[in-house]
Amino acid sequence: MTVDSRFDDRECAARADVAAVLDPQALARLRELDPDGQSKLLARVAQAFATSVARLLPQMKTAFEAGDVAAIHHVAHTLKSSSASIGAVRLSQLCADIEAMSRDGRVERLADAISAFESEITAVQAALKQTLGDSA
Repeated sequence: MTVDSRFDDRECAARADVAAVLDPQALARLRELDPDGQSKLLARVAQAFATSVARLLPQMKTAFEAGDVAAIHHVAHTLKSSSASIGAVRLSQLCADIEAMSRDGRVERLADAISAFESEITAVQAALKQTLGDSA
C-alpha cells in the first residue's frame, strides 16, 4: 500500500468482508433499479430483510428446541429467497440445506446447519450495515 492510498487497510478489509458475505452483483442489480438512490430501495430491502429475520430467527430457535421440523422447514423456506434477493448467497444456500434436511427427515446434522445459519445471519446483518453506511 502506498502513502497516497485513499483507503486504509481496515476500510479495504471491511469492503472485502462485505463482498465475501453479499454478492456484489446482486447489490449492483438492486442499485440499478434505483440509480439515483431517491427511492432508497437498497435500504428498504435491507429493512424488510431485517424485519423478517427479527421475526423468524426466534421461531427457528423455538422450533429447533421443540424438534418441530415443519416449523424449521417453514422458516428456512421463507428466508431462502429473501436472502438471495439481497445477495446473501451463502445464507440462502444454508436455508436451502436446512429446508432439505427438515423435509427429508435428515435431522442428525440440523444443529450444525442451524448454528451456521445463525452465524451467517449475523455476518449478513453486519455486511448490510456496512453497505448502507457506504451508500449513505
